[in-house]
Formats: sequence, C-alpha cells, structure tokens
Amino acid sequence: MSEAIRGATELPATREDIELRTSDGFTLVGELSLPESGDVAATLVALHPLPTAGGFMDSHIIRKAAARLPALADVAVLRFNFRGVASPRGTSEGSFGDGILEEHDLAAAMEFVRERGLPNVWLVGWSFGTEVTLKFGREHEITGAILLSPPLHRASAEDVAGWADDERRLVAVIPELDDYLRPEEAAQRFASVPQMELVAVEGGKHLWVGEAQTYRVLTEIVARLNPVVLPLPRTWPPESA
Repeated sequence: MSEAIRGATELPATREDIELRTSDGFTLVGELSLPESGDVAATLVALHPLPTAGGFMDSHIIRKAAARLPALADVAVLRFNFRGVASPRGTSEGSFGDGILEEHDLAAAMEFVRERGLPNVWLVGWSFGTEVTLKFGREHEITGAILLSPPLHRASAEDVAGWADDERRLVAVIPELDDYLRPEEAAQRFASVPQMELVAVEGGKHLWVGEAQTYRVLTEIVARLNPVVLPLPRTWPPESA
C-alpha cells in the first residue's frame, strides 16, 4: 500500500559514504546516492548553505534530494560537507574559506564525479552554495547549474556576467519572499546573463520550509535534469505503479 512522501522519507537507493581529497590537502566527507537500477539519467552535485549559519550536507532540501531523487527521477546525488563543516556523516577537515577556498572543495567533488564516470552533471547550489557555483562552476564539465535562493553576497557582478557567453544552462529559482534577493531585484542583477532562466516561486521563502516548497524545488530541479519523469510522485510506491 502506498504511503505519502514526507519530510523524513528515505526512498530506496544505493548509498555510499565517500571522502573527497582537495588539492590543498584536506579530506572532505560526503555521500553518493545512486538509483538502485544503476541507470543514471543525470547527476546532481549539491553545494550546501552557509556553514557559519548552520548549513551542511544535511540541510533539508539537499538531504531530501538525496533521499528521493535516485528513486523518483533516476538522478545520482553527490552531497558533501564543505571544509570545516560537521554533520552526522562526519567532519570535513579545514576551516571555513569564506567562499574562496571552497573552490578546492568543488574541484574535489568534480574530480570524484569524473573518476566515477557519472553523466549529465548539474551543480545545484543553495544560498552560500550558489556563490561557490557562480564563482567557480564554469571551470568544470557540467551541463548546467541551478541556483536556489541566491543571495549574491559573495558573488560579484563580474562573477555573474562571466556566465553571459557560456552555452551551459543557468537557472535561478528565486523565492517571492526571500530574505536577501527577491525576483524583481534578481532580474536586474542577473540581467547580464540574458539566457538565464529565472523562476519566481510564489510564496517561496529562503529556507524552502514545508513539504509544498520542497516538492516545488525538487520539481524545478528534475524539470532540468530528467523532465520525462515528471510529475514527481507524492507517494511511495507511486500510486500509478
């Protein structure tokens, strides 16, 4: 009998605790979640919110992406703690790099993805994770990047404009009621990247609290990574199965 998918739901996947080694000598802890079938339509590399404000690899949207998307959308999810960040999985070595030294952390994650041969790679940054994405994401072999609640605090206008001549997809999912950057201002500050997709989410807030907002965010992600599986089921097993 099907049950509703809720905040604590963890759907079937092949999950592996992993370690990433940065070029400046630190070990980061993380997890790779794969579809049990082994058929990977796309790969999501998740970059979590601000460490000094409690962001980590278990920040709820990232945790729920790893818990649901391998089963619901054939998406592999790589999540990890930035340097100096702790979670139940463990603590990554190093200390907070203010969005600069995290360049090495992203590079380590992308090297892991290359070594595993994971396909159709997308960066999905949330809040602080969007800053790292905007500043350093273009250096890597990705299909595109999704920015959830970008504050544009550490990413400069030059970092944003650097995406203007990039053929890879850039999507910004902007909450209507964001604490830092709302849709109207976001349209102005991303104007230098005319091909960017800006998704304004009515009633959305920076932290995307609640199942309705979680479902909307995961839907926007899957709409880019593997749209043929939409709409995402709300029950498990899916009621249509």
